Amino acid sequence: MHELDDQTLLRQYAEQNSDSAFAVLVARHVDKVYSVALRHTRNAHAAEEITQAVFVILTRKANSLGKHTALSGWLYETARLTSATYIRSEIRRARREQEAHMQTALNENADDAWPHIAPLLDDALAGMSAADRHAIVLRYFDGKSLGEVGAALGASEDAAKKRVTRAVEKLRGFFTKRGVTLTATVLTAAISANSVQAAPLGLAATVTATAKGAVVSGSTLTLIKGALKVMAWTKMKTAIAFGAVTVLVVGTTAIAVEDLFKHLDTDPNGSNQLESVSPTLLIRPTQYPTNRVGFQNPSGKSIVANTPFTEMIRHAYGFTTTVRMILPTDLPQGQFDYLNSLPEHQQEALRAELQKQFGLIAHVETKVVDVLLLKVKDPVKLATHLKQEGKSNNLGTFKMSRGKANDAITGFESMQLAELLETIFKKPVIDQTGSTSFYEWKNKAEMTFGKGKSEEEGWRIGIDQLGLELVPSREPVEMLVVEKVK
Repeated sequence: MHELDDQTLLRQYAEQNSDSAFAVLVARHVDKVYSVALRHTRNAHAAEEITQAVFVILTRKANSLGKHTALSGWLYETARLTSATYIRSEIRRARREQEAHMQTALNENADDAWPHIAPLLDDALAGMSAADRHAIVLRYFDGKSLGEVGAALGASEDAAKKRVTRAVEKLRGFFTKRGVTLTATVLTAAISANSVQAAPLGLAATVTATAKGAVVSGSTLTLIKGALKVMAWTKMKTAIAFGAVTVLVVGTTAIAVEDLFKHLDTDPNGSNQLESVSPTLLIRPTQYPTNRVGFQNPSGKSIVANTPFTEMIRHAYGFTTTVRMILPTDLPQGQFDYLNSLPEHQQEALRAELQKQFGLIAHVETKVVDVLLLKVKDPVKLATHLKQEGKSNNLGTFKMSRGKANDAITGFESMQLAELLETIFKKPVIDQTGSTSFYEWKNKAEMTFGKGKSEEEGWRIGIDQLGLELVPSREPVEMLVVEKVK
C-alpha cells in the first residue's frame, strides 16, 4: 500500500478533520519533536509536555500551512521555539557551560563528537535560513534521500544536493567558531545517528488525544500561548525585513549599490563588499548592457549585472539550468540587474518579488521529456582521466572561442559536467556515471577538441576522450513550470 505523504495527510486533517490522518502524522514525527525538546530541556517530563504542545499548535495551524510547507521542517522549528519558550534561561546557562569545555580538539568520531554537537545544534540551525534548516532536518533527521528532500522543498534532486552541501558547510562554520572542528562526514554522521531518539512508549497516543481535545494542563496551555506568540513574532520579523526592501533600494544604500555594480568585473573583494551592503532586493532593466558578470557569496547574497530574466527564476527556485524550465510566452524580455543582500530567506524573498513585480509563480512538475544520458562508455579510458579526490577544488568551464579551450582550466566534477552539457545541448542531461570524481583532460592536444567544430560536435569529441558518451532517451524529469498568477 502506498504511503501517503505529509501534505496529503495534513490536508485530510485540515479539510476533513481526519483523526486517522492526524494520528499518522503524530506517529511519523513524534520522535523528532520529542528529541528536539529533550535536547533543549534535558528533562524527559518537560520534553513530553513540549511534544504535546507542538502537536496542539499543529491542530491550530493546519488550515494556514501552505501546500509547499515542508511539514517536517515546520515541526522541527515549532519544537525548537516551544522548547526555548519553556526553558530559555536554563538553555543559555547550559550553552555557556558547554562552550567553556569545547576549546580542545575533538576525536573525529561520530559517537565522541555528539556530546559536543548536541548543546549547540539547535542554536546553529536557528541561525540558518528556513530552506537550509529544512534541508538539514529532512536529510539528516528524517533520513530522506536527496530526491525526497528536493521534492519536499519544491526543487530538483541536484538543487537539493547543492542546498544540503552548502547548509552542512554553514553548520561546520558555526561549530568551528565555537571550538568544535569536525569534517562534514563526521558532523553529518553524528547528527544522523543521534539527533532523533525514540519517544517514550505511549507518548504518540497521549499526544494525539491531547491535541484532539482532551483535557490540557494549565502549564501546557501557558506553554502553547507563549510558543504561538514567539512564532508570530518570528514571522513578523521576516515580513518586516522583506517589507523594508523597497525603502532601502531608494534610500541610503543607493550609492553603495551602484558602486558595487560598477566595479563588479574589476574588484576582487566584491564578495566582501556585498556583505557590507544594507539588506536590499533589487530587480531592474540592466544599466550595464556591455558586460554580464556577478557572484554569490557563501552566505547566499547575490549580485549580477546584465542577466537574462530566466536566470532570476532559476535562482529563485533552485534549478540548476534553464533547460529544465517550462516558460510562458510573454516572459519579460531583455537583460536585468539583480541584487539580493538580504541576510536570510533570499530565495523566498526573490520568489515573492517575482510574483509582486511580474505576476509570476512556479511549481515543480514531473514530465517525460527528451533527455541525454551521460554514461560511461570506456571504463579503462575513464580511469586514466580521474583526478584523485582532494587534489583540486578549482572547477570551471571551458572557453570555446577560436576553437581552443582555456589552458588554465582542465576539468569538471561529474555533476558539473552534466550541468554544462545541458546548457550546450539544450536538453536535460542525466548523470548515470555513478562517479563523484574530478574529470581531467590530460594535455593541450585533448583540450583543443573544439577546433574546427561546432560547439556540440566539439563536446561530443571531448567527452569521448574521457571515456564517456551521451545517449538520447525519454525520461521523467522534474521541470519547473512558470506561469502567470491567475
